[in-house]
Amino acid sequence: MSTDFPSLFRSEEMSLVQLYIPSEVSHDTVSELAELGNFQFKDLNPTVTAFQRPFTPRLRRLAEMSRRLRLFQSQIVALQPPLGIPPLAAIPPFTTVGPRAQNAYDELDDKLKEHERRLAEMNRSWEDLGKRKSELEEKRWVLRETAGFFNEAEHRHTEIRTSFDDGDDRAGLLEHAAEYGTLPGETGLSGFDLEFVSGTIERTRMPTFERILWRVLRGNLYMNYSEIEEPFVDPTSGKETYKDVFIIFAHGSELLGKIRKVAESMGGTLYTIDSSQDKRADALREVSARLEDVDSVLYNMGQTRRVELGKIADGLESWKDAVGREEEIYKTLNLLSYDQSRKTLVAEGWVPSRDITAIQLSLRRAMETAGTSVPAILSELRTHQTPPTFHRTSVFTEAFQTIIDSYGIATYQEVNPGLFTVITFPFLFAVMFGDIGHGIIAFLSALAMILYEKKLLKTKLNEIIETFFFGRYIIVLMGLFSIFTGFMYNDIFSKPLSLWTSGWDWPENPVGTVDASSNGYTYPFGLDPVWPEADNSLIFTNSLKMKMSIVLGVIHMSFAIFLQVPNHIHFKKPLNIYAEFIPQILFMWSIFGYLVICIIYKWSVDWSQSSTSPPGLLNMLIYMFLSPGSVDPASQLYAGQGFVQVILLLIALVCVPWMLCLKPYVLYKEHQKIVGQGYSGLTGHENGNGHGRVSTSNDLEEEEEGAGQPVAEHTDDEHPFEMGDIIIHQVIHTIEFCLGCISNTASYLRLWALSLAHAQLSEVLYTMTIEKAFLFEGNGVVHTIFLVIMFAMWFSLTIFVLCIMEGLSAFLHALRLHWVEANGKHYMAGGYAFTPLSFAHIGEDEEA
Repeated sequence: MSTDFPSLFRSEEMSLVQLYIPSEVSHDTVSELAELGNFQFKDLNPTVTAFQRPFTPRLRRLAEMSRRLRLFQSQIVALQPPLGIPPLAAIPPFTTVGPRAQNAYDELDDKLKEHERRLAEMNRSWEDLGKRKSELEEKRWVLRETAGFFNEAEHRHTEIRTSFDDGDDRAGLLEHAAEYGTLPGETGLSGFDLEFVSGTIERTRMPTFERILWRVLRGNLYMNYSEIEEPFVDPTSGKETYKDVFIIFAHGSELLGKIRKVAESMGGTLYTIDSSQDKRADALREVSARLEDVDSVLYNMGQTRRVELGKIADGLESWKDAVGREEEIYKTLNLLSYDQSRKTLVAEGWVPSRDITAIQLSLRRAMETAGTSVPAILSELRTHQTPPTFHRTSVFTEAFQTIIDSYGIATYQEVNPGLFTVITFPFLFAVMFGDIGHGIIAFLSALAMILYEKKLLKTKLNEIIETFFFGRYIIVLMGLFSIFTGFMYNDIFSKPLSLWTSGWDWPENPVGTVDASSNGYTYPFGLDPVWPEADNSLIFTNSLKMKMSIVLGVIHMSFAIFLQVPNHIHFKKPLNIYAEFIPQILFMWSIFGYLVICIIYKWSVDWSQSSTSPPGLLNMLIYMFLSPGSVDPASQLYAGQGFVQVILLLIALVCVPWMLCLKPYVLYKEHQKIVGQGYSGLTGHENGNGHGRVSTSNDLEEEEEGAGQPVAEHTDDEHPFEMGDIIIHQVIHTIEFCLGCISNTASYLRLWALSLAHAQLSEVLYTMTIEKAFLFEGNGVVHTIFLVIMFAMWFSLTIFVLCIMEGLSAFLHALRLHWVEANGKHYMAGGYAFTPLSFAHIGEDEEA
């Protein structure tokens, strides 16, 4: 028998164990248990804050090491081109356990500090040199652009009046000074000359800068500017900024001071430029030479920094893994308590009962690794606490179990619907997705992912592909079941298959509307291929699929109700069997089960040979409630139908007070009986489905039998017996079930609706593409090209619309049928997941 089956039918049997761990082997013991991955530690210091726990200083140190490693990785990734980081498997293992482990981590801490110090110095120098380079580049642009201003002015000689009023033609004075650098009649910048301010400013601020200067100086300036084509990159943030070079002429130190203040307040950078052409040329050569020196230093520093990061990259994955493991170990050690009398650490936790032997072997390995002769001691505790839920899954069953866990974690040891989902989920999906061709595409896609499973597991997949890869075994079964239902519908890419002899013959040379005649054959499997050619094909398939949806829905819900029985037996609650299960299944089958039987009976009758027309089952069900005992002749299906329907209706009516009153009454009588015997402190325990349970003398006997054995603290919620609460709960539960039977049965009609929509969309797609190409009249080359184009369009739309989009729609509807219609009938989902300490999940949060 597979080891997965007992764990999937019910969750693993769990045990609460206690460990006494000597201090010298505590680190290696926790490490061995994390390698094993099946021990869930409990917090034995719930009232102690994180800062007061003994291993918090060590965790702070490890957190600092993790920060340094993240810093190194970000700088390695940001490096252009980025360095390759060797995978963990290609790096020599880091010593994480044993007597040398602590020294190894201390040495690693020192090494990381030294790497961080050196990188910090390099980064500071790199940023300083980058800023210096940016300043020199800006100054070079300013020198170039201002030289262009002056050179342009020298070639624009215009005659200007030699005498003018100081207040009448001030604009002419400024323009002449801007062009020639002197006042009219003067030969140089002597006497009454104009000075200028030059610099750079961000391009987006230039219009605002110009308007402010105009208002502040009241127009007493001459300004020119030009755009710098190349962006400036901030060495710290890497942000690109576009700037403009400006030169502003004005007269007087007061105006020049205002210009400088406005420029600096708006983030501009000012540069002192000499008006002499020779000095500007010398300054430009000097700036260019200094830029070359800075570039040379930056290149050498970049190479040194690259070598340093290369050394870090060689061991980065190994260090991250080692630090991550150490953090998990010390976080766990903070959960343990210290036994002063025994001088040991005490741990408690949940483990699968059949893994206790493996845990004992791991404790021995930890003792040998630590080089000591004192092992940890394991003892099993008896407890009333509810254990966590753990289903041991394989690569095949993991995805199916995830579907159920997404709805809710199973109550400990209740029947797990994940086992039955392996069959029911792909089958209900296939009912909506039934097409041989589409099923083959889904099957082959999933089969390819399974065959290349090992290779894909080592590849970094994007989120969408990773989702499909995780559900590859679900998809392969959905494809297989879709092929089966496709044969049942006789549908392959919207066309029927004639695998056997049809049971119908069309008359020769038909004119107008004709009827096919039966030839005595019966098509052995699936829908007869003649039906898609008939005018009433849609009416027939609608009726068939609608009734089939009702039949499948009632069977699925009835099966879900029957799953209550093993739960009630396992939890020793016989009251729930005859107070809930029996009336529920009777109510379901007296109404909807009767409808299913009528549907099957109607299918079995050859109405072409009958003297009456086939009755309408929907009207029959409606009048079963509106006029009990009387049957409309149009709804007559068999003899004695009225009497049978009255009996079934009475059974359904009796089941309502049965569900409503019996359980509260029995619980009340048990409560009165126990109170009469003198017991006090009676409690009603709630299970995951909300059903109350009254403690009996068996509970007291079990506690007496366990006297003298270690018993963990009882933490289950306890509430006094309240008859009113029980009655209210039972009323809600009864109303919910009765109304749910109607709404949930109608919900299964989505099987019919989705199947019909899928088939019709496939037919429309075929008609609008390939069929048009087949009917196209033209020469051979044009017809071939048109056929290829139409086929490519049909195939692409088939994959993306019919297989992916329609497949996702059918998947979601099948998910809803399992979560609501089926699980709501029996699944308590009141448990919590088993989360053992494991090194296997280190780094997953960072990747996500």
